[in-house]
Amino acid sequence: MCVGRCSRIVGPCLLVLGTLSVIANILLLFPGGAWKYLADGHITKQAKVMPGIWGGGITVLLVATHITAVGWRCAGCSDCGTRRNAFLSAVLSKLALLGSTVCFILSGVGLTNGPLCLYNASEHGRGPTWGYPFLDTGGEVVLASADYFLYKPDTWDTCLEPVGIVAWNVTFFSLLLFVSAAEMVLASIQILNGCVGCLCGFCEGKQGRPTLLD
Repeated sequence: MCVGRCSRIVGPCLLVLGTLSVIANILLLFPGGAWKYLADGHITKQAKVMPGIWGGGITVLLVATHITAVGWRCAGCSDCGTRRNAFLSAVLSKLALLGSTVCFILSGVGLTNGPLCLYNASEHGRGPTWGYPFLDTGGEVVLASADYFLYKPDTWDTCLEPVGIVAWNVTFFSLLLFVSAAEMVLASIQILNGCVGCLCGFCEGKQGRPTLLD
């Protein structure tokens, strides 16, 4: 595949994935569409860090815009500074790879630790309290079934408020995981693609060039 054509495919794909990442993280900040939990600070730590916005979102979107622009700008042209642009796209793609990797890691932690919610802690000598019922701040499991809560939806009603917060977090953290994983793959492809373009130039425009005999 030509370097330019590859950029015109990778760039728009990253634009779509980056947009999905931002949307997923924004939804994590508003469980059930309610804003009061964000105002009260009752949001899962990994969602509050917003890795899907700055890591898998804005960083990737900026890089994707450059990749797409370079791909279309150099369509049918082999002498428009493509080697320089290809090198720059490879460098910027490393930033996209870093951002999506951080998003992947934090989303995985948020998914496995479970959400911050209001749960009944009377068995521990306390009443309903806000915390992580599947994993406390000391890293000790609070519920006997916490290690398996992802596979046991019947334990999700442990969280009293926000309503359906476990399913909400599982859905959107899982989406962030898949999106950031795809971003990592595409960013890696573009790094390789940019290196090839830097060394060899874009192949478009080289075929069918008029010669002295034409």
